[in-house]
Amino acid sequence: MLRRDFVKYAATSFAGSSLLYGTGVYGTGMAVAQRPPRGFVALFDGKDLSAWRADEDAKKHWVVHDGIIDFDGKDEGPNREKRHLWSVKEYGDLTLMVDWRFPGPARELEHEVILPNGDYALDATGKRKKEKVMDAGDSGVYLRGSDKSQVNMWCWPIGSGEVYGYRNDLKQPPEVRAGVTPKKHADKPLGSWNSMVITMVGDRLSVTLNNIAVITKAQLPGVAPSGPIALQNHGDPIQFRNIYIRTVTG
Repeated sequence: MLRRDFVKYAATSFAGSSLLYGTGVYGTGMAVAQRPPRGFVALFDGKDLSAWRADEDAKKHWVVHDGIIDFDGKDEGPNREKRHLWSVKEYGDLTLMVDWRFPGPARELEHEVILPNGDYALDATGKRKKEKVMDAGDSGVYLRGSDKSQVNMWCWPIGSGEVYGYRNDLKQPPEVRAGVTPKKHADKPLGSWNSMVITMVGDRLSVTLNNIAVITKAQLPGVAPSGPIALQNHGDPIQFRNIYIRTVTG
């Protein structure tokens, strides 16, 4: 598929719509898919990590069972970049589908409140406002080999889909920081499966979470043209399943 055709296809097919494949409905988290959607390939076949790489110690903590990738959150090696789960192949323009959930116990924590423009909300004394939430972990998907272009999965009030590396970069234009800030909190209750669709074309990123558009054509200035994908080790248990990818050439 050519880039121009893909842009039109992505805009009409992935923004807030259900994706049907196998015996399940992608975006509901209700059923495990039996095969990739048309035009997509499995980045995880439910059986092994042959499409992924990590150092030998890290592999002890990324375990496959029952059709899921289960990270136990216990890998605290000295070089965390090597402890993530990296795709063997590199990718440029793509659409990535992935289901994820935090299986660990939740605890009440306070996290900063983020405004729609990407700034932190401040109280009357100038300190960052915080909100109590139930937190079970933090992770994300690295795009094009970089943590700066990571799509977040976390428990902060703003919701998942945020691109922390760009939102916190005060050198970026206001429209960039606002663009990578989720427009809605679309996460399901802790312990439930979330379904995310990430579309990256050129330096533009769109993210839908549980069929809700949270990031729409946000610009990531300076992002690399290609690179591996990573599932992040943030030191918290997380599970992944139904990982499918479609690339764009030309």
